[in-house]
Amino acid sequence: MSLFRKPQPLAVLVVRDAPDVVAGLRRALETAPDAERPGLERALALAEDSAGRPDAELRGQWVRQRLAAAGHAGPADSVEAIKILRQAEPGLTLLQAVTYAKEAAATEA
Repeated sequence: MSLFRKPQPLAVLVVRDAPDVVAGLRRALETAPDAERPGLERALALAEDSAGRPDAELRGQWVRQRLAAAGHAGPADSVEAIKILRQAEPGLTLLQAVTYAKEAAATEA
């Protein structure tokens, strides 16, 4: 690694609109009729859960979705998986693909 090498920015950005979604669901729940409350309460719980997930976990999910779409069923951080990921997303550098693959492997159940 060179001292003069410019660090590569992350290619996968996690969009965090969950706080806005949570706020909107809470407002809707305040005025909801009884018939709609159970569905809105469930939606609010799911949105709050999503809002609390770390970026690395969301990027790991993104990687697993790309690998599943390509038919890969092995470990997310294997050489084959990294190759598939870079073919699926040509803009990823090798370092980015490896980083994301490791994040996905760390969050696999």
